[in-house]
Amino acid sequence: MNDAGTRPTLAEAGTAPWSEVGRARPHESSVLHVLGQATYTDDIPEIAGTLHAALGLSERAHARITAIDVEPVRASRGVVAVLLARDIPGLNDCGPIIHDDPILADGKVEYVGQPVFIVVADTHDNARRAARLATLAYEDLPAILTPQQARAAQSYVLPPMRLARGDAQGAFARAPHVAKGELYVGGQEQFYLEGQIAYAIAGEDRGMHVYCSTQHPSEMQHVVAHALGLHSHHVVVECRRMGGGFGGKESQSALWACAAAIAAARLRRPVKLRADRDDDMLVTGKRHCFHYQYEAGYDDDGRIVAARVDMVTRAGYSADLSGPVATRAVCHFDNTYYLSDVEIRAACGKTNTQSNTAFRGFGGPQGAIAIEYVIDEIARKLGRDPLDIRRLNFYGGPGRNVTPYGQTIVDNVIHELVAELEQTSDYRARRAAIAEYNRTSPVLKKGLALTPVKFGIAFNVTHLNQAGALVHVYVDGSILVNHGGTEMGQGINTKVMQVVAHELGVDLERVRATATNTSKVANTSATAASTGADLNGKAAQDAARKIRERLAAFVAAQFGGDACDVRFADDTVFVAGQALRFGDVVAKAYLARVQLWSSGFYATPGLHWDPKTMNGHPFSYYAYGAAVSEVVLDTLTGEWKLLRADALYDAGNSLNPAIDIGQVEGAFIQGMGWLTTEELWWNPSGKLMTHAPSTYKIPGISDCPEDFRVRLFKNRNVEDSIHRSKAVGEPPLLLPFSVFFAIRDAISAVGEHALNPPLNAPATCEEILRALAALDAARGA
Repeated sequence: MNDAGTRPTLAEAGTAPWSEVGRARPHESSVLHVLGQATYTDDIPEIAGTLHAALGLSERAHARITAIDVEPVRASRGVVAVLLARDIPGLNDCGPIIHDDPILADGKVEYVGQPVFIVVADTHDNARRAARLATLAYEDLPAILTPQQARAAQSYVLPPMRLARGDAQGAFARAPHVAKGELYVGGQEQFYLEGQIAYAIAGEDRGMHVYCSTQHPSEMQHVVAHALGLHSHHVVVECRRMGGGFGGKESQSALWACAAAIAAARLRRPVKLRADRDDDMLVTGKRHCFHYQYEAGYDDDGRIVAARVDMVTRAGYSADLSGPVATRAVCHFDNTYYLSDVEIRAACGKTNTQSNTAFRGFGGPQGAIAIEYVIDEIARKLGRDPLDIRRLNFYGGPGRNVTPYGQTIVDNVIHELVAELEQTSDYRARRAAIAEYNRTSPVLKKGLALTPVKFGIAFNVTHLNQAGALVHVYVDGSILVNHGGTEMGQGINTKVMQVVAHELGVDLERVRATATNTSKVANTSATAASTGADLNGKAAQDAARKIRERLAAFVAAQFGGDACDVRFADDTVFVAGQALRFGDVVAKAYLARVQLWSSGFYATPGLHWDPKTMNGHPFSYYAYGAAVSEVVLDTLTGEWKLLRADALYDAGNSLNPAIDIGQVEGAFIQGMGWLTTEELWWNPSGKLMTHAPSTYKIPGISDCPEDFRVRLFKNRNVEDSIHRSKAVGEPPLLLPFSVFFAIRDAISAVGEHALNPPLNAPATCEEILRALAALDAARGA
C-alpha cells in the first residue's frame, strides 16, 4: 500500500518490494471455523444406506481368548453384521513398520481396550450398545505394565539401541564430581478435539474411497489395501482437515480406516466408524513415558565432562513408531549442550498397554528433558544459577560443535538467542526479587527458570523427506493447489498458498487449497516431524515455478526481452517496460496453448543416517528457542500457578508470523500440560482409568499465564529451506521445560536450594507434595 492507503500503481509495483510470504495472514479456514462451517469427516453428508460401526474391546491386559459368544450382539437392535479377525479378507495388520499390530485380536489379547470384533448397525448408538453385549472367556497371562517392569524382564518390542562417543568410562574416572539418579516422565494423551473417525464407501471394481481424519493418507491407503487384499490403486484416501492430530493420527488412524473399509467391503454399503472419546483413549496409544537412569561427571565450574543415560520407554504391546521415537530421543539428549564423552542407551519396553505412538516432539522432548534435569542438579550442587551452568555447556565453535551422532552444527544461534531473552525478560532482576520474596514467605514460594531448545528438523528415516504437489492455473486467473500435507489446524494450507501466490506474483485471494487426496498426489509422507511446510511448500513452489517460467517465456516472446527478466508481483506481470494484469496474461496464454498446470516435487538434500552405528547427518537444520517461566507454589497443598512466561523462538525467516506465534503459544501450553497436569494412570489390572475429560486434565484457559510474551527471534535459515524459514510445529513444545524447572526451583526454595528435590513429571499437586516430603526428610525436618 502507498501513503494514501491504496493499491500501488503499476509503476510503483514494478519497482517496490513485494512479497506474499512473511506476512501475517489469517488461517485459510478461519472464517469457516468461527462460523462452524468447516467440514470435518463427520460433517460429510451421509450417503443413503450408510451404516455405523463400533468396536468390541478386550477387558484383559494379557490373555488367551478361550471362547467368544457374539450371538447377543447379532441379536441386538439394528445390528447388520458382526465381524471377527477371520472375516478380514486380506492382512490382519495395521502396523506402520513391523507387522505386529493386528486390526482385530485373534486368539490373544495384549491390552485392555484391544479391539476384538467390529459390530455394524443402522445407527451409531445401536452399534455402540451392541458392542458391549459379547461374552468372552479368557485364560489370563502375566502382564507387564510399566517401563521399569519391562527393563527388569528384558521385555522389548525392538532390540535396545546404543550411541557412544569418546571414552565415557575414563572421563567418569577423571571427573571431580558425579551426579546420578533416576527420573520418570509420564506419557500424554493427544486429546485432539476431533476423535478418530473414518467413513468408507465401496465403489465399482472393488474400489474403496475412505474419508479419514489422518496425518498420513498414503499410509492409510496402503494398510486399507492390504487389509482388503487389493492394490493401492483400488483405494483412495481423502482428508480435507482434522480437528487436531498431534501425532495421534499419524499411524493410529489406520485401525479405524481399516475397520470401516473391511465392513464396507463386506456389506457393499457405506460404513462410518466414529470413536467415542472413552473408546478412543482406551484403544489408541499416547506419548511414550520414559524412565531414566542417569549419571553425569562435571568439573568445579559445572562443565559436563562425561554423561551416561539409560532410557526405557513404555512402548506398549507392539512396535508402532517406538523405534523412531527412541532414536529421536537419543539424538536429542544433548539438547543445546556439547557432550564430549557420552553413552546413551534406549530401549522400547514391551508392555501390556496401548501401543504408544507419535506425539508432537516425537521423542525429542523426552530425550532433552533428561539433560536439563542433570544441568539443574549440577547447578544446585554447586550453588550456581542454572542459567550460568547451561551457558557454560552450550555448543560452541570448532571443537565443540559436533553432536554425539556426528553432525556438525553450522547454524548455532543459542548464545545470541538466550542473551536476548535474558535481557528482555529481566531474568537477573527477577531472580533477585524472587529470592527476597521467598526469604519472607514461609508458605508460598516462587520459582524461576530459563531453559533452551535445539531441535533437529527432518524425518529420522531419510526417504520420508520428500513431497509432491499440483498447481492448476485456470483461465480466469484463479489458482488451485493440492499437496501431500494434511491440515490439522496448524496452517500448512495457508503457508503453501502463500508460497504459491508469491511464486506467481499474485494476491493470496486468487489461491485455494483442496483436500489431501491419494489420487492426486501419490506416495506422500506423513505430515509430521515438523516438516509439513518445509517439504510441501518446496514442492508447491517447484510446481508454481514451472508455470511461471512458461508464462515468462510466453510474454517475452510476445512483447520482447528475455524471459529471465520478466517479473511477477502484485498481481501484475512486468515485461519489456509494460505492466500486464496476471489474469489477462493467463487468458492469452491459454489461447496460445501454454500448459497452465504442473506437478512439483522436493526431496531434502544432504541427509544420511546409519541406524546400526547411530551416526550420520539426520537433520536438515536445527530450530532454536528459549523460555523463562515464573511460578508461585503453595507448599501446603502442592498447587501452583504460572505467573509469567517469556518465549523467544527461532522460526527463521517466518512464512507467516501470526500462525507461527500461535503455534508457539499452543505448543507451550500443550507441553506444560504434559509436564504438570496430564497424568495417565492404569489400575493394577492394566486398565487405563484416565480415559475421559473427567479424569484426564488438559490445561484450560485459567492455566494460561496472564502475562504471556511470545516473540520470534530475528534470524534466517542457513539452509535452503522454503524462503529460509524454519519449522515451528514441534520444537516449541520443549519451551515449557522452563515451567517444570521453575516448579522444581520453588520446591527447592523450601530448603534454601541446598538439596535437589526428586521431582518427576507430570508435576501434579500430589507429585509436588511427594517432592516436598522427600526434601523435608532429607533435611531432617
